[in-house]
Amino acid sequence: MPNNNGVFKKLASKTKVYLAIIAILIIILILYEPNMLIPGILLYILILMYSYWTNNKRTAEISKHIQDLTLTMDSTAKKTLINSPLPLVIVETDGSVIWKSSKYVYEFENTNIDEHIEEILKELKQDIENKNTEKTKSIQKQIQVGKKTYEVLGEYVKSKEKDKSKRKEYMATLYFIDITDRLKFEEEYKNTQTCIGIIVIDNYDDIIQRIYVEDSTIILAKLDKAIYEWASKTGGVVIKSNRDKFVYVFDQKYMHDIRESKFDILDKIKEISLGDGSAIPLTLSISISNEGNSNYEKYKSASAGINIVLGRGGDQAVIRENQKYSFFGGRTEEVEKRTKVKARMVAGALENLIKNSSNVLIMGHTNGDMDSIGSSLGIYRIAKNLGKEANIVNNTYGLSLNSFIHALYKEEEYQEAIISKSEGLSKVNKDTLLIVTDTHKKNYVEVPELLEKVKKIVIIDHHRRSTDYIENAILTFQEVYASSASELVTEIIQYTEQPVTLKPIEVEALYSGIMLDTKNFTFKTGVRTFEAAAYLRKCGVDIIKVKKWFQSDLESYNIISEIVKNSEIVKETIAISIYSNEDKDAGIICAKAADELLTISDVTASFVIGKVGEKVCISGRSIGDINVQVILEKLGGGGHITLAGAQIEGMTLEEVKKGLINRIDEYFTENLN
Repeated sequence: MPNNNGVFKKLASKTKVYLAIIAILIIILILYEPNMLIPGILLYILILMYSYWTNNKRTAEISKHIQDLTLTMDSTAKKTLINSPLPLVIVETDGSVIWKSSKYVYEFENTNIDEHIEEILKELKQDIENKNTEKTKSIQKQIQVGKKTYEVLGEYVKSKEKDKSKRKEYMATLYFIDITDRLKFEEEYKNTQTCIGIIVIDNYDDIIQRIYVEDSTIILAKLDKAIYEWASKTGGVVIKSNRDKFVYVFDQKYMHDIRESKFDILDKIKEISLGDGSAIPLTLSISISNEGNSNYEKYKSASAGINIVLGRGGDQAVIRENQKYSFFGGRTEEVEKRTKVKARMVAGALENLIKNSSNVLIMGHTNGDMDSIGSSLGIYRIAKNLGKEANIVNNTYGLSLNSFIHALYKEEEYQEAIISKSEGLSKVNKDTLLIVTDTHKKNYVEVPELLEKVKKIVIIDHHRRSTDYIENAILTFQEVYASSASELVTEIIQYTEQPVTLKPIEVEALYSGIMLDTKNFTFKTGVRTFEAAAYLRKCGVDIIKVKKWFQSDLESYNIISEIVKNSEIVKETIAISIYSNEDKDAGIICAKAADELLTISDVTASFVIGKVGEKVCISGRSIGDINVQVILEKLGGGGHITLAGAQIEGMTLEEVKKGLINRIDEYFTENLN
C-alpha cells in the first residue's frame, strides 16, 4: 500500500485543499467536543479512502484514454511512414540502415544513392563533433541523383551508446523531395529576366573631325550594322539613343554566350576601314548589368558600369553580375584626345568651386611620388591665386621624394602649407573643398577619413578607373590617355580665367611628375604631354635640378642591380624578380627595379615583388605589348597598360609570385582565345 506522500501526490490540487479544510474543521470540532475525537478521526480516514479511490479511478480512465489515443497516433504515424509519397530512410551515423520506405527502394533502385547517404552521414558526424550537442538538429542538403535533383530534409537525434567504446550514435530520418521541376522553372524564370546594356563609341567626335563628310556616313553605317548584327546573334535588341550611344536589351539566357565570345565585337569594330583601306581607330565601350528590381535600376547599374569603362580608357566591356564586375578587352593603348575643350571646362568649374569654398584641402595617394606632390602643388597655387586658404595633407613620402622634400621645406611658405592628417581633419567645415590628385581609389588616398567628412570632392587623375573609385565627387577630371596627373593640372593652369604664376619649385615639381610617369618621356607621351612640358619649360623649369632629384644613391643602385640579377624569365619575354629585404622604401625600390628590367633586350614586361610592412607589393612595367594593368587588376591592383601596381595582404612573397604567374598564364590564354 502506498504511503501518505504517495497518496497526496496522486491527489489533484483541489482535493488537497478540500482535505486540508476538512481536517481543520475536525480539529476545531474536537477542541470544542473532545468526545468527538475517535469519530472525527474515523470520519477523516473514510474521507481519505474515498478520495484515494475516486482519484485512482479518474487516473485510470485518463490513462486508458491517452493509451487509446497514443495507439491510434502510433498506428497513423506508422501507416504514414510506410505509405509516404516521399522516399524515406532511417539510418544511424555508423551507416546502419534501420528502415527504408518502399518509395525509397523504387525511386533509387540502380542509382548511386548510397554514395550520397555516405556523404551526408560524414557531414553529420563532423557537425555533431563540432557542435558536441545532444539536441535534435535539422538536415538540409541538395543532391543530384541521375537526371533528378533532390532536396534532402531530416533530423537527427541521439539513439544509443556503443557498449564497448561508449561512443554516442545518432539516428537520422531523411526525406528526399524531388525539386527537378522546381529548379527547371526557376532557371526558365531567371533566363527570361531582362539584362540592360549600354554601348558607347569612344572617340566619335575625333573620328568625325578627321574624315571627310562623305566618308563619315559610310563609316557610321558600317559601325551601326556591325553592332546590330552582333546584338541579333545574342538574341538582343539595340536602340540608338544618341549619335554615339546605344541601349542594348536581351534575355539573361544569352549572358553565357556573350561571356564566352569575350565581346568579339570590340575587335570587329577595329576592322572597319575607309574605301581605300585606310584604318579608322574606332573603339567601343560596353557595359551590361542584370542587377536591379526594375529595368530602370538595371539601366542605372549599366550607366555606372559605362562610367568605369570610360574611366579605364574605353575599348573594353564590363558585366555587372552578382555584385561583381567582370572586365573584357582593354588591351590596347588609350587614344589621346586632341581637343582640350574638357580641360578648359574643368578649369572654369574648378575655379568656381574654389571661389565658393571657405578653404581648400589637397591630397594625393599614400607614399606620395613626384607626380602626386607635383600635381598637388599646382592645385595649391591655383587656390592661393584665388585668395583662398589652402593646405596639402601629406604624411608619407617615398624614397624618391627625399631630395625634393628637402628642397621644398627651404621655401618658407611650404613649411606651413603641408600639414598632417590630424591638422587636415581639424580644418574641415561644411564649405571645405577637397581636391584629390593622382588617384581615384578610396583606400589609396593619403587620408581616407577626409572622404567621409568633406561634402565637396574633386578628383584629378590619369589612372584607369577601378571598381573602388570615389563615388561622391562633384567634379572629376580623369583622362587615362594623359601621361600623369601633373600633365592634367598643367593644362588646367593654362586655362584658368585668372592667370596663375607658378613659383620655380612648383614648375619643377610639375615637370618632375611628368618625367616620372613617362620614364623620361618614353612611355605614354602624346602631343599634349609635350605641349604641357613645353609650357613648363617656358615657365623656367631647371631641367638639371630636376634630373638630380631622380638620382639614386649608391646603396639603392646596388640593391636594384641585385634584383635585376636575380630575375627570371617567364613566357620568354616577361621578367619577374623578388626583393625580400625588410625595407620601408621597398615600394620605390621595386618600381625602379621594374623600370631597369625593361632596359634589357627582349624583355617586354617586368614585375618586381617586395614587402611593404604587412603587405606584399608588385610593380609592373611594360613597353606596351603586354597589358600589365589587366594582369595586376586580377590581383586587386590597377594602373595603366605600361605601368601598374598591386598590394596584397595575407600572402608570402612566394605565394604572390605563384599567383602572379597564374594570372600571366590566364592573360595569355584569354588573348589566344
